[in-house]
Amino acid sequence: MNDFAGRTERYRRELHVHCYRMLASFDDAEDAVQETMLRAWRGRSGFSGTQFRAWLYQIATNVCLDVLRDRSRHPAHSLSEMPWLQPYPDRLLDEPSDGGDRPDTAAVSRETIELAFLTATQALPARQRAAFLARDVLGFSAAETAELLGTSVAAANSALQRARTTLRERLPARRTDWASPGPSETERAVLARFIEAHERGDAEAAVAISAPGLRIAMPPRPAVFTGVEALIPLLGRAAAEGEWRLVPSAANRMPTAASYLRRPGDGRFRAFKFDVLQVEGGLISEITTFGAALFPAFGLPLFL
Repeated sequence: MNDFAGRTERYRRELHVHCYRMLASFDDAEDAVQETMLRAWRGRSGFSGTQFRAWLYQIATNVCLDVLRDRSRHPAHSLSEMPWLQPYPDRLLDEPSDGGDRPDTAAVSRETIELAFLTATQALPARQRAAFLARDVLGFSAAETAELLGTSVAAANSALQRARTTLRERLPARRTDWASPGPSETERAVLARFIEAHERGDAEAAVAISAPGLRIAMPPRPAVFTGVEALIPLLGRAAAEGEWRLVPSAANRMPTAASYLRRPGDGRFRAFKFDVLQVEGGLISEITTFGAALFPAFGLPLFL
């Protein structure tokens, strides 16, 4: 029992990332991995091959397909259609397993964990998404992908080609710039300026580091704000709520600010939100704001 648990545990983090890519929800991915481990334990006597990792991915993929089917989660074409979207803490992407190994490089590369990538892949039907992730992210062969999906090689290849066609239309050309393992020096500098502007309630400073076509999304709310002018009233409302303290962080290999708010009459700063920044050409092109539920997963306190 202990040997089997040890073998499965070394793959937990990369399986979690795989489930996250399939489901775009940190919490749903956690549930999916737990179910994967349970199914693997129950089916251990039936495993007689040598491709243990591929077997676990097959189980995890089918768990995710079951989740997508049971929850009737249809393909989403924009952030406003993804109320389930959650950020992924960078500190966990780099977390060693119990066996001392770090997650597989392909499993946690920036190119395939950024929010733009997640949004694009969520537009794919579930089985196309699974075929694409297996072949083009995890590097599985056509035969392995077919086995993972329980279908023929021809059917798996067909699903992959349809997925690639869709993603060519949806993924930005700049994805080739996503090779770095995390926020660049420029991105960290922009984050520092964003934090300063937010804490001071300085709309002019915030506008100066934002692209004219800035987009702001706030899952699970469906509203999306477009244009740098939308930032000014949002900062005004934030300033009216109380005093802010922001802490630099990183999610999905992107610069992130964790915000704490102290309302009038309150003695403490309380965890309030994450702002995940997309930076292009030294300017913020997109801000995706999430609630405070995942502060513990990011290793952050709920109070300052």
